[in-house]
Amino acid sequence: MSGMTEVSSLTGRLLVATPALADPNFDRAVVLLLDHDEEGSLGVVLNRPTPVGVGDILEDWADLTGEPGVVFQGGPVSLDSALGVAVIPGGSSGADGAPLGWRRVHGAIGLVDLEAPPELLASALGSLRIFAGYAGWGPGQLEDELVDGAWYVVESEPGDVSSPSPERLWREVLRRQRNELAMVATYPDDPSLN
Repeated sequence: MSGMTEVSSLTGRLLVATPALADPNFDRAVVLLLDHDEEGSLGVVLNRPTPVGVGDILEDWADLTGEPGVVFQGGPVSLDSALGVAVIPGGSSGADGAPLGWRRVHGAIGLVDLEAPPELLASALGSLRIFAGYAGWGPGQLEDELVDGAWYVVESEPGDVSSPSPERLWREVLRRQRNELAMVATYPDDPSLN
């Protein structure tokens, strides 16, 4: 019997931090998984806006990013690198529908080549968000955290990427679940105050 179990890919799903997750980097984090296989996982935290305007670091892309027009901290790894995540409506209509400079991750959600001219994507773009850094897990590491109950795994919706009020995203994502997770959305910020 081999120890390697088949990893079913969670790419395109959301990891929602459970109240039990102790790492301050991920307190109430909502992470969009951009890549997940037996070699590890990579994602971006969707609800950590920074004070830095997109125009300050990627002037050409600033006009295409929605509100708030700031860079988001995607995670603790490679903070000096930028990732663009864009929703291309109707982009799920097969490979031909994908514009140049955009690589599908899941459904209408994909990664933007920030080296490409923004004009290539401007007309197709539904929303764009720029992230500094990302969250990464080595082989099996995320699976261990899931077993430990650190994350809820839920379906993503294209609107999660561009939520205009990211500070509410954690509760909003939990609230739309059709099971006991909807109750967790009411969990107090500091349980000792209850």
